[in-house]
Amino acid sequence: MIGGGAWCRAVIEQLQKLKFSGDIWPIHPSAREICGLPTHPSVHDLPDIPDAAFIGINRDATIEVVAQLSKISVGGAICFASGFSETDGGQNANARLLKAAANMPILGPNCYGMINALDGASLWPDQHGCLPVDRGLAILTQSSNIAINLTMQQRGLPIAYVVTCGNQAQLSMAQIADALLDDPRVTAIGLHIEGFSDLVAWQALARKAYAKGIPLVALKVGKSIEAQSATISHTASLAGSDAGATALLQHLGIARVDDLPTLLETLKILHVAGPLPSGQIASISCSGGEASLIADMAYDTALTFPPLTDLQEKRLLAALGPKVALANPLDYHTYVWRDIGAMTRTFSAMIVTEIAITFLIVDFPRGDICDPSDWECAIQSALDTRAATGGTIAMVATLTELMPEHVARRLMTGGIIPMGGIREALAATQAAHQRAPRSADLVVATASMPAETLSEADAKRALEKVGVMVPKLRTGDLETLATHADIEQGPFVLKSIGAAHKSEAGGVALSLTSGDAVRNAGAKMSTKDFILEEMITDSVAEILVGIVKDPAHGFVITIGAGGINAELMQDTASVLMPASRECLKQTLNTLKVAKILNGYRNQPTGDINAMLDAIDAIQSYVLANLDTIEEVEVNPLIITQTRAVAADALIRKRHD
Repeated sequence: MIGGGAWCRAVIEQLQKLKFSGDIWPIHPSAREICGLPTHPSVHDLPDIPDAAFIGINRDATIEVVAQLSKISVGGAICFASGFSETDGGQNANARLLKAAANMPILGPNCYGMINALDGASLWPDQHGCLPVDRGLAILTQSSNIAINLTMQQRGLPIAYVVTCGNQAQLSMAQIADALLDDPRVTAIGLHIEGFSDLVAWQALARKAYAKGIPLVALKVGKSIEAQSATISHTASLAGSDAGATALLQHLGIARVDDLPTLLETLKILHVAGPLPSGQIASISCSGGEASLIADMAYDTALTFPPLTDLQEKRLLAALGPKVALANPLDYHTYVWRDIGAMTRTFSAMIVTEIAITFLIVDFPRGDICDPSDWECAIQSALDTRAATGGTIAMVATLTELMPEHVARRLMTGGIIPMGGIREALAATQAAHQRAPRSADLVVATASMPAETLSEADAKRALEKVGVMVPKLRTGDLETLATHADIEQGPFVLKSIGAAHKSEAGGVALSLTSGDAVRNAGAKMSTKDFILEEMITDSVAEILVGIVKDPAHGFVITIGAGGINAELMQDTASVLMPASRECLKQTLNTLKVAKILNGYRNQPTGDINAMLDAIDAIQSYVLANLDTIEEVEVNPLIITQTRAVAADALIRKRHD
């Protein structure tokens, strides 16, 4: 421990609290002892080379000490000081720190460090709530305060490692997590992520975790400033960096949750049961209110309550008799309460291979003013059910505070997942679904660059060359195009040249059937140059297809309802490029507009294969122009019964 302030004293205190069995060597130039341990004046006065060091001094002194530690080949160091890349002017200090560290691993700077509850070792300058465990999950965060809060959980969760990554000047979160995968005692890893760096390392982590069967779950916060720079198109405003983060996590096969309670509840499931094979669930409670509540709360999720099988009905009837209406969710009333054998038979009756997880809804009374002993029957019946069936069982309290910590620990030891809150339990169950990273390598995007917007006509010609179908079009002055309309048969669309959002600017006129109609429409537009093209009249649906370069995450493909409804409906989904045809089809099927394409209420169906061909072609264009492309959008891509036509197109790229 290098430093003598309260923070360094706390590091020693926490090591002593964990009963750390190794040597602890405080370093201080003048103090004689710290926490009862003799100090050493400098790094050079230590009796041996330490395995790790905690540096709790100011920024510039930290850099000097890191250089000294590196020279004597210390195993690694935690840099507590702030004032590096998180501040203006801190980049130079970051560079100096990396140079000083050379080949010595460093954690941070601007971080609390790490806790190893498996081996009783920590370098942590504050109180924490970790207890010794034999196996458990790892939690990595970019926020030291959030890390402290997570260690204080009272949910029965066995935490093996906590690591705060800080500024990640040298070691990224992905690299740290990758190293933890090599500890066979780690069952799952939870990640609190503010931003991604080194996408190649993230991909390597995801693939290694999947191969080892150690699931990852992430709480991603924050938005990328880089991705917000592209605002000219609908795609950019709809996709945004958060869509890029979601798409990246989907590509990596990492579940994403929205809050800390759900993160912890998901990790419980993954620790006890591993990834769940499906979203089919069952629920058992002794109250119709709870049965109705969980059914309603699951309504807008991807989880389902399958009807009871013949085997389940037979078993339940034998356990409960004819007075209980059998269903899933099940209200078993209180006829069998306190009869552990009957309760066990009831719970066991619901455990079948078709169900991924069975919820037993039980709220425990407050132990300070009530007698909870009458709930012992529920605990023992659940444990007996688990022992008899081997099923995946969660005991869920409707309110988080009604799952006592000592009960949660007892259930966890018996292989039952204790969960607090029905909504959190449902969200965690969705997040715990089996996921796999995609086989295609990520396309890593470079930093954004100044780019020019191609004219619509040039954009369409560029896309037509790679196989995207576009309307027949002409460009020119108004009279030339009107003369063409006098001769050719319409209907036509007249567009002004130069506006990115022509419809909003009054730069589009539809259903023009004569030269005079073209002349009249063009006279209302404030431009001298126009596009005249065939109007697609047999549309089934209009789709938006866009690809935006997001330097933080890669190239983001966004698909959604298009045309004038693009931003109004907000019916979009995003994936990372490259995306397989099957992936694109699955993404499409998550959208509301997919119902229209599939012939909603006996209406004509759209040519989905032609649409996928067009998206593949747009993706091919981007892949062929990775060094120059910033953004491509087709909006709308008009889907008819027989084709997909790019009615408008935008390309932003740097000149080759």
